[in-house]
Amino acid sequence: MAVVVTALRSAGRGRGVRVELDGAAWRTLPLEVVVRAGLAVGRQVDRPQLRLLRRELRRHEALRAATAALGRRDLSARELDARLRRREVTRAERDEAVATLRSAGLVDDDRFARSRALALADRGYGDAAIRADLEPRGLTVETIGAALAGLEPEADRAAAIVARRGGGNSTARFLARRGFDEDVLEAAMTAAGGAEEPRALP
Repeated sequence: MAVVVTALRSAGRGRGVRVELDGAAWRTLPLEVVVRAGLAVGRQVDRPQLRLLRRELRRHEALRAATAALGRRDLSARELDARLRRREVTRAERDEAVATLRSAGLVDDDRFARSRALALADRGYGDAAIRADLEPRGLTVETIGAALAGLEPEADRAAAIVARRGGGNSTARFLARRGFDEDVLEAAMTAAGGAEEPRALP
């Protein structure tokens, strides 16, 4: 049996809308859900309306979870989808949440790749290591390539590390572990003139 919305009252700033059915308090809902579900004073709430309301609530909760995840750190679209999947958000709701955040500019794989690549380069990683870090995050080959192309050349980064650490064997091993190309590594070490003892990083 359908009931009727008899009042919609603000629950306070940012706290949603208190919904009253047949003169009795029912529940507090997000304003967006109330609007999208078409709730209004005098409107009957039957089973189809309740199903729509549940769908809008799930949609809202998926978007809120996605926004909260992005509030902690930037994520690629695939990483965000995986976070929502672990929270048992349905595929359709995940897709909609990610699409909404893409359109708002909050999810941007190109920006994410550039930022992540720069952070890793600043921490002394070579192109191979950076590529290996980005690939599992669901980024396209083109996106990864553009992020790497935007970095200071790998040879210059290797030379700067050798200048700080010295040209000894430990520096060569460090560069190899950090994913620098073998030719780049060799050129940087040769240019260092064979310094024996590495200096400490500042």
